[in-house]
Amino acid sequence: MKVYIALLRGINVSGKRKVPMADLRAMFTDMGFINVKTYIQSGNVVFQSKEDKTAILEDSIAEHIKNTFGFEVPVLVKTKTELEVIFKNNPYTDSDAIAEKQVYFVLLKNPAEKELTKAFHSEKYVNEDFKITDDCVYLLCKIGYGKAKLNNNLIERKLKVEATTRNYNTMVKLLDLSS
Repeated sequence: MKVYIALLRGINVSGKRKVPMADLRAMFTDMGFINVKTYIQSGNVVFQSKEDKTAILEDSIAEHIKNTFGFEVPVLVKTKTELEVIFKNNPYTDSDAIAEKQVYFVLLKNPAEKELTKAFHSEKYVNEDFKITDDCVYLLCKIGYGKAKLNNNLIERKLKVEATTRNYNTMVKLLDLSS
């Protein structure tokens, strides 16, 4: 059995697309997954499955969410190992930036096209730094993510890929829960 982390985008935000975590855990369990754990209300699920293909898991989970809760939710699934590598490759490790909640991970569902990545690299954002890899855009938001111009929606638009964002502390907790 492999350990996976499902990252749901856009649930329980401003009272929209409500998904109670107990109901989400029950849905995952009913799907045959084991050791299902959720973290906070924003759609982070750690679970184990015999399935080897994350794309199959993503599609199945998205379909079950639509059938169970009545709306579509973008779903990104990473293995524990993939999440560990993403976390390890984070270039923004300054303890003050981490303590001030300035470090974010925009997890990409698929690698962006090289031309789009190259064009995006040439852009500049005041008080914001970033590094793009095939599976993550690392962000350093010096005035906080809430005020950042460089956010999940902009990254999806510029790179033409689905993405979901998590802060440093959430990544640490997800890795801890997946151990």
